[in-house]
Amino acid sequence: MIFLNNIVTFALLKKTVVMPKMKTHSRAKKTFKITGSGKVKRFKANKSHLLTKKSTSRKRHLRGSTMVDSANSKMVNRLLCIGG
Repeated sequence: MIFLNNIVTFALLKKTVVMPKMKTHSRAKKTFKITGSGKVKRFKANKSHLLTKKSTSRKRHLRGSTMVDSANSKMVNRLLCIGG
């Protein structure tokens, strides 16, 4: 038993020490999706406004989604509370 000034600590009264839960980043869970293989999918940027000056082919290539780059995947996984 652990005593601190002859008082039993709170950890022993609970029997198990539970760490605080990890919280998922609110914007990240709305922005990114996880594929079946575990990769992170994102949508392309620069498609929200000022579209008149962009060519049709440029806007077409900005359509759809792509995978998060490996350089950013560690940060995104931390925001989404994904291990590994």
